[in-house]
Amino acid sequence: MRNFLKKTGILAGLALTLGGAASCSKDGDGVLLFSIEDDKALGEQVAAQTDSTFRAKGQLLEPGSNPQAYAALNKIVLRVLNSGKLQYRNEFPWDVKIIKDDQTRNAFATPGGHIYVYSGLIKYLDNETQLAGVIGHEIAHADRRHTSRQLQQQYGISVLLSLVLGDNQNALIDVANGLGQLKFSRDYEVEADDYSVEYLNGTNYYACDGAAGFFIKSQNDGQAGPPEFLSTHPNPGNRVQSIQAKADQLNCRNRTAGSDDFNQLRNAL
Repeated sequence: MRNFLKKTGILAGLALTLGGAASCSKDGDGVLLFSIEDDKALGEQVAAQTDSTFRAKGQLLEPGSNPQAYAALNKIVLRVLNSGKLQYRNEFPWDVKIIKDDQTRNAFATPGGHIYVYSGLIKYLDNETQLAGVIGHEIAHADRRHTSRQLQQQYGISVLLSLVLGDNQNALIDVANGLGQLKFSRDYEVEADDYSVEYLNGTNYYACDGAAGFFIKSQNDGQAGPPEFLSTHPNPGNRVQSIQAKADQLNCRNRTAGSDDFNQLRNAL
């Protein structure tokens, strides 16, 4: 936070006068004006607001009240997190929450590694490898800092600075409410797919094209009820092929993982 306070005037001025063209750091694809500490601070604010919003609706499944569901989900998430492939495994807090909404098939990530998964998505999927693939995709959005970049592009650096400083509650509510509908660029989606394959390969447990299994299922369902996930994670026709091609390159498509934890999770919901 101290670093953020020191930079506030400078960054806000740069963003306003140069239209975001100035760069304090560049991480992968796209200019990002945040440090890792700023990412974490923004994520904490957005996650707290997200928790509050869904708790007020009675839709946030609290870990303390749902130990079986979270024990099973955390095993799946930890396999992905401990793959040895994350850039910020030790910097971000990396927690996961379940939103109880069986009609919504979605998942999203805040900056700094807070992951949210809807019960509707969990119940929609066929097996544990598919869920691991989707979770890997969302972890990649946070770990590659796509979410921060997309929020910066949509809201501007000045607004995001005000959120971390606690000076703009209305904007914080708006950002938190819109996070599940945040649309990523094609480049970010392709990169998240690639890293999902990398993460699952690193588990030495899941077939690393788990995300492709989700997209194949979605394509087969067609107009019968495609997941909300696809409205914010568009599915170009070659996406499945790209995931499978990378998985073939890594020779990790043929693993057969059990779904014991996935089944326990579904039964607990």
